[in-house]
Amino acid sequence: MNTVTTRSLRSARPGHGHTVADAMEPCDYQIADDSTVDRANDVIRSVPVDYLLVRDHDGRCEGLVTRAGLRPFLTRSWYTERTAISSTTHQHGPFARPTMDLALAAITMRIKHLTVWPVVDDDGYTLGVLTSDRATVLLAATPV
Repeated sequence: MNTVTTRSLRSARPGHGHTVADAMEPCDYQIADDSTVDRANDVIRSVPVDYLLVRDHDGRCEGLVTRAGLRPFLTRSWYTERTAISSTTHQHGPFARPTMDLALAAITMRIKHLTVWPVVDDDGYTLGVLTSDRATVLLAATPV
């Protein structure tokens, strides 16, 4: 796994404004893509969080599943016991990169209607997440 520090990513584009690395937050909650909807729901309810990052069998980021995205499956109890997260409709890549311009990332998130966007390294491993709220706050604080 690539172990790039946030500090080195922040200096990747000196003088060019904020990057995604400046605004990304850690994401401690992940689930394997072969886990069931029932398991994902248990994790989301117990933590509580609104989303989980989904990782593939190699540990790379595969997507993001939300509480709202699980709701249709939870109405049918036998679905939750047998349906793998990989079989659900959930957010897939492409994902944000840490060196991506933050203003561009915020525009992309607005266009795609994303409130959370996984941030991955060049090998596809999760570094954190970018939330639309955090991007908006950081961009609003930036002098023009």
